[in-house]
Amino acid sequence: MLYSGNLQNDGSGQGAKRKNATPEQKYFGWGDIWTWVGIDADTKLVVSYLVGGRDAGWAMEFMEDCASRTVGRLQVTTDAHKPYLKAVEGAFGLEVDYAQLQKIYGAPSDEEQRRYSPGKCIGCDMKTVLGFPDPDHVSTSYVERQNLTMRMQMRRFTRLTNGHSKKAANHAYAVAIHYMHYNYCRIHSSLRVTPAMEAGLASTPWMVDDLIALLPKPVVKSSKNDWKILKRALGEIA
Repeated sequence: MLYSGNLQNDGSGQGAKRKNATPEQKYFGWGDIWTWVGIDADTKLVVSYLVGGRDAGWAMEFMEDCASRTVGRLQVTTDAHKPYLKAVEGAFGLEVDYAQLQKIYGAPSDEEQRRYSPGKCIGCDMKTVLGFPDPDHVSTSYVERQNLTMRMQMRRFTRLTNGHSKKAANHAYAVAIHYMHYNYCRIHSSLRVTPAMEAGLASTPWMVDDLIALLPKPVVKSSKNDWKILKRALGEIA
């Protein structure tokens, strides 16, 4: 199970990054939004995701949800985000093999900064936190690749465009639809089946119609006048 974080704009109306928001805008919820993602390295199934803040409370909520959706002893890898240290232990206890992997990047060039590109990775620092994680399987590569899939398939993650998310609620809805489609509908290129099929949760790929069928059917409420007319009509028939 691996982790990814994605910085997104939030807020009512014209959202802004927290560093650019005024105190008044921050009061009304403008600022940064992060997407937490847990992925199974074997089946490529996204076990859990969470759209929210970046502090310890959000980390605990995310990890507790991950723990509630899995069974048995797991090997967990996260990046070096500090809130994970207490969150993983709090959610899984001592029944986990947990390691943190911090990638070390060189300073980005001027051209990379203009393209929002990180510097070149020049090394990795692995730290065992709990249990006995297998070093051969300590990696964040799968979730980083999934991060690219998310950015490529959702216009809301495209910076400097009018498609970039400005409201947290709408952004969360879009992320939810994306991961439902990713798990159940999209054929994974390396698996040749969907992640849900690989995990034994589905026998065939779902169609978009199958996702739409999960929506609750709208209930049309009759007005009080319609109800009075119906009662009068039934009384006359009786």
